Amino acid sequence: MNSLKGGVVPRVGLQYVTVGRAPEIDALLRDVEIIADGGASFRFIMGKYGSGKSFLLQTIRNYVMAKNFVVVDADLSPERRLQGTRGQGLATYKELIRNMSTKTKPEGGALSLILDRWISNVQQEVMAESGLSMTDPKLVMLVEKKISAVIYSLNEMVHGFDFARLLTAYYQAHIGGDDETKAKVLKWFRGEYNTKTEARQELGVNIVITDDDWYEYLKIFAAFLKQAGYSGMLVLIDELVNIYKIPNAITRQYNYEKILTMYNDAMQGKAQHIGFILCGTPQCMEDPRRGVYSYEALRSRLAEGHFSGEHKDLLSPVIKLLPLTNEEMLILIEKLADIHAGLYDYKQIVNQQDMVDFIEIEFSRIGADTHITPREVIRDFIEVLDIVYQNPGIKVRTLLGSDRFTYAQNSVQEENTHTDFAEFEL
Repeated sequence: MNSLKGGVVPRVGLQYVTVGRAPEIDALLRDVEIIADGGASFRFIMGKYGSGKSFLLQTIRNYVMAKNFVVVDADLSPERRLQGTRGQGLATYKELIRNMSTKTKPEGGALSLILDRWISNVQQEVMAESGLSMTDPKLVMLVEKKISAVIYSLNEMVHGFDFARLLTAYYQAHIGGDDETKAKVLKWFRGEYNTKTEARQELGVNIVITDDDWYEYLKIFAAFLKQAGYSGMLVLIDELVNIYKIPNAITRQYNYEKILTMYNDAMQGKAQHIGFILCGTPQCMEDPRRGVYSYEALRSRLAEGHFSGEHKDLLSPVIKLLPLTNEEMLILIEKLADIHAGLYDYKQIVNQQDMVDFIEIEFSRIGADTHITPREVIRDFIEVLDIVYQNPGIKVRTLLGSDRFTYAQNSVQEENTHTDFAEFEL
C-alpha cells in the first residue's frame, strides 16, 4: 500500500492488483517459453508515465522466477547507461548483477546462492549416480569431471575461457573452505575490479569486465545458468527515457547502437537462453530527433508496418500499453479497497456505488479518456481510503463531491499537462 500510494511498484504482491494486462502478459510468457527452449527474445514495452510499464515488468519478473528463471533488472539513470565513457555501461551491469534474483531469493543478491547451489546440485547428482558418500575421496574427482564439462562448454564463447577459469577457482575455494577467494571471485563477477593489474594480483586473470564488453558477460551468464539447472535468464531494463535525455547526440547514438547489437543477437540466434525487456515512453521511442527511432537501423526494425492501424499486434517487438478501461479501473479499486480493509482490519468502508462515483469523477476530467493513468487513479483512491479511515464521520460520497476534492483533481491534471509540454520541448 505504501509503495502504491507513493507512485512506485512494489516488488511483491502484484498478483493481487493485476488488472487488464492479460494479453500482454500472455505474449511475454510466450517469449519465456522460447527462452527456455534455447532461443532468445527482445521486447520493448511502450507507455506513458504511470501507464503500468514498471508494473507489467515486475509482474513478469514474478511469473518467470516461479518458472525457475534467473532475473536481473536495473533502472537506467544519468549514471547508468548501456554505453558510456565514464563507466556508465559497467554501472548498469553492476546494478543488474546486484539485483540478480531467483525464486528462493527474490529480493536480489542471488549470485553466491546460485554458484553454491550449482556445486551442491552437481555433488548430489554424482552421489546419486555413483552411490558414493560425501566423505568418499573418489567423489571429488567425479564432481570435478562433471563441473569441467559445464565449464568446457563455455570456453567457445567470447570471454568464456576467463569466465570458466573463475568458475573453477570458485569451485576449488568452495571445496577447500577458502571464503576469501570465493569473495574475490564474486567481486570479479560483479564487475568490481577496476584494473587488470588488481585482478591479476588477486585472482591470476588478465581481464576485467568493462564498459565495452559487459553485455558479452550477460550472455555467458545465461549459458552458465542453463547448465546450472535454471530455465534461462531474463534481463529487465526500465527508464529508457534516460538515454533519450542524453544531451550529446553521439553518446545517444552509441547507446542505441548497443541496443541494436542486443536486438540483433536475440533475433538472429547469436544469444541463447536469454531475454530482454526494455521500457520507455512513446516520446523516448518515437521522437525522430532524439528517440530510439532516430537511429535508422532500429526504426526500420521496430516501427509499425502498414497494416497495424488500430489493431494491436502483441507479436511485434514493441508492445504498446493502451489505457485501462473504466470497467478495469473499477475492478482495480475494488481490489485496493479489500486490501486496505484487510491491512487496517476494519469492515469495508466504501460500497459499490462509492467506487462507481469515484471512477466517474476521475474520468470526467478533461482529457481523462486518453491521459489518465493507473498510477493517478491508484494514488487518488488510496488517499480517499486513508482519509475516510482516519475520519470515520466523513462519508465517501460527501468527500468525492466536495469542491476541495475536485480542485485537487484539476491540479493534478494541470501538473501532468505542464510536464508533458516540458518533455515535448526537451
